[in-house]
Amino acid sequence: MSGLYVADVGNTRIKWASVERLDEVSAVREDESDWERTLPAGAGHWTIASVRPGRSQHLANWLRERGHAVTLIERPEQIPLAVDLEHPERVGVDRLLNALAVRSRLLPGESAALIDAGSAVTVDLLEAGHTFRGGAIFPGLDLMAQALHGYTALLPAVTITLPVPRLPGRSTVPALQAGIYAAVVGGIKECLSVYDASRVFLTGGQAAVLSAALPKATVWPGMTLAGVAALVREGRS
Repeated sequence: MSGLYVADVGNTRIKWASVERLDEVSAVREDESDWERTLPAGAGHWTIASVRPGRSQHLANWLRERGHAVTLIERPEQIPLAVDLEHPERVGVDRLLNALAVRSRLLPGESAALIDAGSAVTVDLLEAGHTFRGGAIFPGLDLMAQALHGYTALLPAVTITLPVPRLPGRSTVPALQAGIYAAVVGGIKECLSVYDASRVFLTGGQAAVLSAALPKATVWPGMTLAGVAALVREGRS
């Protein structure tokens, strides 16, 4: 086989990278013509993680038809991580893969907060014993903006980019943008104050926008993919 590749099938996009070049993360849509143009040709081995089985199976079938071997990571029990939750079998594998990646960067006794900011925001705790303890889940910037537009009569659709308008917003659009940003950042900071973790890591499609308000966070665009790659290196995929 010509290469080892990892992919993370999210709610809005598919991120992928070569195991040997995890710092070079690319993203594609769920579109076979985009895959044809972008994904590597030649037989390789792909390890795909997903919380969307239908979408990951679509990609897996497409890759197999082109001669690739594919392993799917869709169940928590596939990930070698200590988990302390009421229902460990129900936790999203993306959250566990983030913890697996971060564990390799922690010293003994260090804890970490794991922020994954995409369509939804998750703020999880990997405690000092490197056990995953769960966390919080709430709407991301775009999802919150869509909900306000979709469930009200007069509020327009907005996007949140830097620089975010300052509070108080002096018209509807900047008030929406500033309010949504404050709500998401405020939710994250509340979680961080409770966790009091040694280190903070931030990933996801909205990481760049949110990082301006979270200066202590280490931005790691390929965090979930690094967790998938750890499974590959351990021979578990």
